[in-house]
Amino acid sequence: MGQGEESKTRSEPAVEIQERGEIFFFYRPKVGKEEAHSADDVQRLYIVLRPESGERQVEEKQSPDSGKEGSKKRQKTDSGESKKEGGHGVEKVNIEKEPLLRFIVMGRKSLPDPSKKSRPYWGFVEMVTTKTEDIKNALKGEEYETATKGHRHNSPARALGEGVYRILRHKSAKKTHTHLIYKLEFPPEDGKNEPQESLNVEREGSYLIQIKNPDQHGDSSSRFSGLQNKRKAAFPAHLQGQFGNLKYSGADPPDFLNYEGCEFLLIGASDDIEEELGLELKTEGGELVESCSDLVKMFGETASTTPLLKGTWV
Repeated sequence: MGQGEESKTRSEPAVEIQERGEIFFFYRPKVGKEEAHSADDVQRLYIVLRPESGERQVEEKQSPDSGKEGSKKRQKTDSGESKKEGGHGVEKVNIEKEPLLRFIVMGRKSLPDPSKKSRPYWGFVEMVTTKTEDIKNALKGEEYETATKGHRHNSPARALGEGVYRILRHKSAKKTHTHLIYKLEFPPEDGKNEPQESLNVEREGSYLIQIKNPDQHGDSSSRFSGLQNKRKAAFPAHLQGQFGNLKYSGADPPDFLNYEGCEFLLIGASDDIEEELGLELKTEGGELVESCSDLVKMFGETASTTPLLKGTWV
């Protein structure tokens, strides 16, 4: 499908594209359920971002020896001592020549409604990888045993949506902030879109995105307790320095999202990107058939595509 195109429809407001790419949405039914028939049956909402171009051809990501990406290597050399699980270190990736995939978990099982000014929704980067197989494994089902409830079954994730996204810098008279905007191509617009509507994955949406400072600990009044310290990202000095003493910073640059354990807030801004930002976001267009879906090509053998193609629960 590709990253699509964007065009300015008016000179104001001032926006600058930082990153372009594809966005994929998935949901997983609750533990022990074979199918989901409503939002009440959903355990998790996942987002996968695949950047393909931007202000810089080369982005920085965590070292391949850190996070889940490096877990297999650590298992071979682990001396038994507690080690940091979040992303750290630096590796350069040319996003126009090799895949870069961010596997994101939303703390609540939906997106915030982009048309309403509601409280922020917390999420975090679960995995960063250059290997499609790693994302497939994260989407698979699993069987496991627990001490209290015995044998448990986790169903595979379901493909929910596919489209194009932008991370952009929005300059206003008061301050500059960053947005994550997207527009769906799948499911087709004339489909039922039942799970999409229930989980607030609208046809298009604009969100303010704020990165949480991993060195700032939540207090008793905070609504977001966040990840355990060992799971938090350890950003390189030039990224960490952008926070200063602040609890949050814009996703500028988007490299923040290339570190496992990066926590962020999404705040609903608009369900009409052109009206809000004077920017028309276009998908690749053409006939919407299964063979045109990059999600199906990459993950179709792992995740059921019925919600993606027909807009119905499964």
